[in-house]
Amino acid sequence: MALELGAEELRKLAACLESFGDDRGSLIPLLQRIQEKLSYLPPEAIQRVARHLHLTAGEVYGVATFYNQFRFHPPGKHPIKVCLGTACHVRGGEIILENFERKLGIGEGQTTEDRAFSIDRVACVGCCALAPVALVEDKVHGHMAPSKVEGLILGFRLEKERQEREKAKDDSAQS
Repeated sequence: MALELGAEELRKLAACLESFGDDRGSLIPLLQRIQEKLSYLPPEAIQRVARHLHLTAGEVYGVATFYNQFRFHPPGKHPIKVCLGTACHVRGGEIILENFERKLGIGEGQTTEDRAFSIDRVACVGCCALAPVALVEDKVHGHMAPSKVEGLILGFRLEKERQEREKAKDDSAQS
């Protein structure tokens, strides 16, 4: 999914670059700052960081991919993090992750076309007694089961449809 950066995102990217010198040692802090501002590292950011630090894009990308803290796809409006720590793994966390992937039609580390959902695996969320656990947005959902996955996604989609109906109703009332 190749997205063009908007004017606001380009402004944020430029501000990040301006706040760092061209010392190679600032690569990781610079990437962290950009991700903090944009929520991910788009290809344009990799290119601009490379030029700013006098590196190749491959060198920047190589460093960024070495660390799992960096995202290369924009997060969804409803980010989903599936815990695969020991307790969650033993209690079926992989099945929960696969179920989210199947229901949304995307893989781990990806975002749906409409940018509504993204899925990531995490090592541990610290809720082992509730295993398996998924974080949807920032809400903990414990004792996850495949039927709960379907219910969560259906709930978001129904809410989106309700909001669209409300907006259409408001728009027609204003006409």
